[in-house]
Amino acid sequence: MQFLIRWVLAPLVRMIWRPTVKGAGGVPATGPVIFAANHRAAVDTAVIPLVTPRPVAFLGKAEYFTSRSLKGRFVARFLTALGYVPVDRGNAKAGLAALDAGRTVLRAGGAFGIYPEGTRSLDGRLHRGHTGVASLALSTGAVVVPVALIGTHRVQPVGKKIPRLAPVEVRFGAPLDFSRYDGLEGSAAIRRAVTDEIMDAIAQLSGQVYVDRYHQRPGDQAAA
Repeated sequence: MQFLIRWVLAPLVRMIWRPTVKGAGGVPATGPVIFAANHRAAVDTAVIPLVTPRPVAFLGKAEYFTSRSLKGRFVARFLTALGYVPVDRGNAKAGLAALDAGRTVLRAGGAFGIYPEGTRSLDGRLHRGHTGVASLALSTGAVVVPVALIGTHRVQPVGKKIPRLAPVEVRFGAPLDFSRYDGLEGSAAIRRAVTDEIMDAIAQLSGQVYVDRYHQRPGDQAAA
């Protein structure tokens, strides 16, 4: 399945959508790497692995991997081949489970993708990042590659299941090394400083307006 995705599906997708990819040559070929990206559409998690020069793991809902039907087993195998890691998001410890899954990938020398905003941006702006990305970088020694996804919200607008043809650009920034903060993962101030540096790098790549507050979806605002 991995062979099919990397050598058949990925070239086919690139031929159809013809994404413009910049900076991929600067992505470390080995060692733990965190790809920290802005998030504009559901299709983002498929775009990054298909254009990145090395396999990237993302989190996936655990229920996608547990179905015993023929379709369910195929979906599970497909997502596993794409690099998805199953995590149960339906309990109070979901956030900790997500970080643990990321650490497992990174400590094995792999690459892990994360959206520091925590959700898709519905207003097009880049919002304040959650500090989980900093915790992962500081606890594993992984470098962070900022990623800007441009145009994916036109490929798959909110509420649409079938991707459309639209120009897409993926920009990889220079790797960020936070080894100067070794041993300081427990400091909330350090985690915030690292996260803010990552978000600033993403903003410079994407050209988005930065908003120094967490993104709230309409349902969250109604409940507030």
